[in-house]
Amino acid sequence: MAQVLLVEDDPAIRSALIRGLGERGHAVDSVATALAGLEYAVTQAPDLVVLDLGLPDLDGTVMLRMLRGASAIPVIVASARDDEGQIVALLDAGADDYLVKPFSAAQLDARIRAVLRREQRYPADREVVVGGLRMDLRARRASLDGADLELSPREFTLLHYLAARADTVVSKRELLIEVWQLPYGGADKTVDVHLSWLRRKLGETAQLPRYLHVVRGVGVRISAPRG
Repeated sequence: MAQVLLVEDDPAIRSALIRGLGERGHAVDSVATALAGLEYAVTQAPDLVVLDLGLPDLDGTVMLRMLRGASAIPVIVASARDDEGQIVALLDAGADDYLVKPFSAAQLDARIRAVLRREQRYPADREVVVGGLRMDLRARRASLDGADLELSPREFTLLHYLAARADTVVSKRELLIEVWQLPYGGADKTVDVHLSWLRRKLGETAQLPRYLHVVRGVGVRISAPRG
C-alpha cells in the first residue's frame, strides 16, 4: 500500500480515482490546487504524487519544478495533454512517469507500483560521495569540492544514478531506461549530450576526464580522481 497525494481539480475524476485506488489498497489524500499540493507534499511526505497539469492557481508544470527544488518524491503526471514535446519536457523536469487521460484506476495503480519498485531499487534518502563530489537525492543538492553544483533536474538524476554505482560501468541503454524512463532504450546521443553538459560543470573534458569515464562500446562509469 502507498500513501498517495492526488492533485486534481476535477471533482468527478478525483472521486473516481480516490475510490479506485482505495479499492486497490492505497491510502489517498487529495487537493485541488498546486499550492495546497506543494504544502502537503513537503510537510507530509507522501510516497507518491499524482499531478494534473490544468490546475486553477498554477500550472502543474510550475508545481513540478517547485516541488523538485525541495523534494525527490516520485511524481506521476496525469493529464489530457498528449503533446510529445511537452511529455518529454516534463520527464526532463523531473516527472517519473506520464499518463494521458482518460485512463482507469487500474492503469494508474500499475504505474504507481512500477514507479515505487524503481524507488526501492534506488533509495531516495541515500547520500552519495565520490571523491569531492557529494550528492543528496532527497534534498536535490550536489556539490564538488565544497562548491554547489547548479544542475538541471535531468543532469542531477543522471549524475546521482552514476555516482550511486561508482566504479561500475553503466551502459547507455540502462541509463535511457532507468534515468529517462524509456522502456525500450533510445538514442545514445541523448546520453552523450547530457554527459558533455555534466563534464563542463565538473570542470573536465572528454579528453581529460576526472570523474566521468567512457568505456568505448560498453558505457560510462564515474570514479574518484586519482592523485
